[in-house]
Amino acid sequence: MPETENGRYTLSTTSDGALRLDTRTGAVSTCSNSGTGWACYAVPDERAAMDAEIGRLQGDVDRLQAENEKLKADLAAREPTVNGKIEEPLPKSDSLKKSEPKVAESERKIEIPLPSDRDMDRMMSFLEQAWRRLLEMAGRVQRDVNGKI
Repeated sequence: MPETENGRYTLSTTSDGALRLDTRTGAVSTCSNSGTGWACYAVPDERAAMDAEIGRLQGDVDRLQAENEKLKADLAAREPTVNGKIEEPLPKSDSLKKSEPKVAESERKIEIPLPSDRDMDRMMSFLEQAWRRLLEMAGRVQRDVNGKI
């Protein structure tokens, strides 16, 4: 008795052939007539590929968890290597609080060095030259504009 008669396969027509479903395994195949006869090819099962990937990833997770536990145990078994370590927490301090000045405010003096007379003369000379040049440039621009209009 053929397999199709007991209901194992279900066929559905498509534009280029038929789609065959194996009702026992859930495998799907595409069937087409290529001129030399009918041939059916299994459709890749994405679910199987996904399940295989999930299984592979779960194995990685299990391996990493075991490695993590081993490292934790190794770390816990080590003796402390820091000498003079204290177990009490350090006292809390306000990092924004101003520290007490070492010298009273009235005793603190700020000295600002003032320029010498020579430095002042050099600065004034520079400013005078810059001002004269600026006036000369403005005069040239005004003459150029008046000459072109």
